[in-house]
Order: sequence, then structure tokens, then C-alpha cells
Amino acid sequence: MEKDDDVVLVTGATGYIGGRLVPRLLDAGHRVRVLVRSPEKLRDVPWAQDVEIVQGDLTDQDSTAAACQSVSTLYYLVHAMGSGSGFEQREAETARTVARAAEQSSVRQIVYLGGLHPASGQLSEHLRSRKAVGDVLLDSTVPTVVFQAGVVIGSGSASFEMIRHLSDVLPVMPAPRWVKNRIEPISVRDVLHYLVGALSLPPGVNRAFDIGSKDVLTYAAMMNQYALISGLPSRKVLALPVLTPRLAGHWVNLVTPIPRKMAMPLIESLQYDAVTKESDIDRYIERPSDGLSSYHEAVNLALGKMREGQVETRWAAASQGTPASDPLPTDPQWAGHTVFLDHRQRHCTASAAQLWDVVEGIGGRNGWYSWPVAWAARGWLDKLAGGVGLRRGRRDPDRLRTGESLDFWRVEEVVRGERLRLRAEMRLPGKAWLELGVDEADGGSQYTQRAIFFPRGLPGRLYWLSVLPFHGPIFASMARNIVHTAEWHAESAA
Repeated sequence: MEKDDDVVLVTGATGYIGGRLVPRLLDAGHRVRVLVRSPEKLRDVPWAQDVEIVQGDLTDQDSTAAACQSVSTLYYLVHAMGSGSGFEQREAETARTVARAAEQSSVRQIVYLGGLHPASGQLSEHLRSRKAVGDVLLDSTVPTVVFQAGVVIGSGSASFEMIRHLSDVLPVMPAPRWVKNRIEPISVRDVLHYLVGALSLPPGVNRAFDIGSKDVLTYAAMMNQYALISGLPSRKVLALPVLTPRLAGHWVNLVTPIPRKMAMPLIESLQYDAVTKESDIDRYIERPSDGLSSYHEAVNLALGKMREGQVETRWAAASQGTPASDPLPTDPQWAGHTVFLDHRQRHCTASAAQLWDVVEGIGGRNGWYSWPVAWAARGWLDKLAGGVGLRRGRRDPDRLRTGESLDFWRVEEVVRGERLRLRAEMRLPGKAWLELGVDEADGGSQYTQRAIFFPRGLPGRLYWLSVLPFHGPIFASMARNIVHTAEWHAESAA
């Protein structure tokens, strides 16, 4: 452990907020320690080598106290999305364990992210637990800052992912009456701004602050604005008085990939208005230089509007300079844009250079190496629908250049000898790419082929399901025939 007391300890570093806070603390010049139960979960994050990783459990007094040694500020960013018998008691006891460890180790400040909630009245179990944890920390002898936020907007946020998946899938959504409740969302970028800014607060500040975007909408309006930004038609939201939170939880689990145990506490919390009641934080921390993000701006960032054309199924290469709205390797599998993928790999006895010649020569007169009748039919269908069809061919029979057309594709990237990426320009209810890759391998080379589809709304999902029976034989034979053609050319040249 470091001997000085200028270390920042982050708990919940494998979670949504914690994983995004750590690189921002590092960028601000702070020494960061993270306490995690499973260090292997941090193996692929880009900042793992820049922090001290301590294995431990917040329910264990000894390991928590050891992690708090030489720590100036402790970020408490752990909160289970659970329920059931004993849930609230377990959460409060964990908070008490952390508070005691911080007191014994002379930690100067605790920072906690809680939830916006009504000042009085009955709360859901989830909100009640979050408030109780904040109260435990505020009652400790360590000055504590509790930020109370509503729906956090960013790719990977459970609240945003529920909006994303429901809006993408359902043109008409039956919903409980809470869809008419008032919500003040906040961009994850602005949440992180306040969390980092907490380090500059005057000593001794011990209170809760409401934080939000000052952009108040109903939940139904949030879904409709998401649809508009995503290029989808307006969503019809039907508020049904008979749809209980429990039934709504089952419904969300049925039509989206969000687990029921995650959806249920989120839905129960939406039964209440979530609007800031004060703006006292403005007296202590200046707003971002370009202002707080509106809901529209936050959704644009969450959808990656600044990175049009990036087709990775998960942006695992996110770096410290990556926008806070981007997905991270530690995000759950259901986070992020829905992506359908057909992935093929084959070994080739020809050299990588010989295999690449076949890859770069694809399309035009050479065709697509599988089911020519099917490819021709797809081109005719596209032409009938007002698309470009399959007759554009290619400019050069041997070489491809970035930006040129190739039948009904556009060459988006060429890394000669390694990778070819094509973006579909046929009419589709979504966006599609075809990636062909070549690598050196023992005894020859390795061919990789990926067909990637980002569906737009329900029509996009139905389209993928309708063509799925054809993808297997078409893409399998395409990979097989490209490899066989390269091997035949290699044998002919020998």
C-alpha cells in the first residue's frame, strides 16, 4: 500500500459508473485504488495497468479497512439491483461496514451516488434502500457527499437500456400509468463531472445534493424522443391502469434482453416523480464548460452519433479518452445497440497474400462466391424497392479503394493484405456491413468473415429473422469457396 494519503479508492469499479469514473480520475492526476471481489473482471479494461487493484469484499471489515489505508476519498458506487427478504438490511449493513472502515482509516471524504426520490411518502424497496445507504454514510464521522440522480443516460446504463430496447422493439407499448410521471434524466457525462468535482469540495461538507439535467419529461416522452433520434416512427404508449409493476417487469423481460431481476426494481422506482428539488450543488461545483447535456444530447452521445460506421459489436477498445457514454468491456451483455452477427473462420493452405488477392477481387465479374442466383435476386429486389441494385460492379478488377462502390456495397475500409470492410447500400430496415479478414497462420493463412446487422426497430428484427434461414448456407459457402479459390490459385501457380 502507498504511504501517503492522496489515494482515491473506488468501490464498484466493475460497475457502470465506477468503470467510467476511474479513467477520469486518472486523467485528473489522481492515484487510484480499486477494491473488487473478482480482479479478473478488470482484465480487459484499458486502465487496469494504471491503478492498484485490491481484492476484497465490502461485507468483510478487515479487507475493507485494509483497502482504506492511506485513502483520502472513498467512492461508494456499489448498489445491488436486488429485492426480497433481507435485501435492505444487507445493503445497509454493508454501508455500515464501509463507514466503520473509513472512520478507522482516517478517510477524509466519502462520495456516494444515490437516487432522486420524493421527500416524503412510500418508496419502492430499491429507492428506500438507496436512501438508507446514503443516510448510513451521512451519519458516519467521515464527511459524506451524496449525489441524488434520476435516470442516467448512457450506453450500458440499465435505465437507458430499458428505454432503448423497449423503443426499438415496440411500435405500440402497453405500460403502467407511471409512463406519465415526470422524470429528470441526466447524462452519464454530467454525473461523472460531479463525481470528479466532489474532490474539490471544501472540507467538512456533509450533505445530499440533487443533480439533474433541468430537462424534465415524462417517461413516455423519453421513449418517443429516443425513437425520433434513432430514426424510428413515433411510439404509441398506452397507459393501462391494470398493468402492475410486477406484470410490467415480466413484460420488459419478455420483449427485451434485460433480466427480470434488473427490470423489476427499475420499474418499481418509476412509480414516483424523479425531479430535482434544489440546485445547491451549483454553489460548490461549476457546471460543465459547455453546459449540462439535454436529454436529446445525452441520447445522441449514447447512440454514438459521433462514430458513424463503427461496427464492433462491443467497443472493448474504449480508452481513457473515449466518451463516457461508450460501452465498456465490464458492461453486461444486454447493454448497447442490438447487433446481429454471422461469423465464420476457415483455415487456408494458400499464403495470406494469395488469399488476399481473392478477397480484394470479390464482386463485379467475380461475383460473391456463393449462390449467384440468390445474390442476383437480392439485387433485383433492391432495385424494385428503389435501391441501387447489384449492377454497379467495380471500378478496377484487382484493386479496391476506400469510398468507391462495389455492387450494392460501399468500400468503407481497406487495409491491404489484412481487412476489407463493406457497408451495405441496399434498402434495409437497419445498417449492415460485411467484413473479410486475412491473417498469417501456420501452414498457410486464416480467413475471417463477419456479416453485421444493426436492426432499426421491429422491422429490422423481423427482417433478420426472415433472412436467417438463408444466411447459413449462403455465408458458409461464401467462406468455403473463397478459401478453395485461393488454394486453387496457389496450386496452379506452384
